[in-house]
Amino acid sequence: MVDVFRALDDETRRLVLDELAARDGQTLFEICSLLAVRHGLGLSRQAISQHLGVLEAAGLVVTQRRGRSKLHYFNPEPLAEIVRRWPTAERTAP
Repeated sequence: MVDVFRALDDETRRLVLDELAARDGQTLFEICSLLAVRHGLGLSRQAISQHLGVLEAAGLVVTQRRGRSKLHYFNPEPLAEIVRRWPTAERTAP
């Protein structure tokens, strides 16, 4: 779970997750383009690739190869684990 919190600690990685949550199955090129156009980020493909590696190591992104393309998908399960760990519905007032 520490990896998830560390991955979410970076604004660029949160933007990558936002874009994948909006449309799954994007290539590195597509993600770089969206970050540049929608968010004004001029990061290199290498930098975005490293961010994707951190997200993948945390389990927030999974990849699938299709021919020469590597597609990236948002995996919400690590976030659901956080919600299960600290449920808010059962809280009582102090």
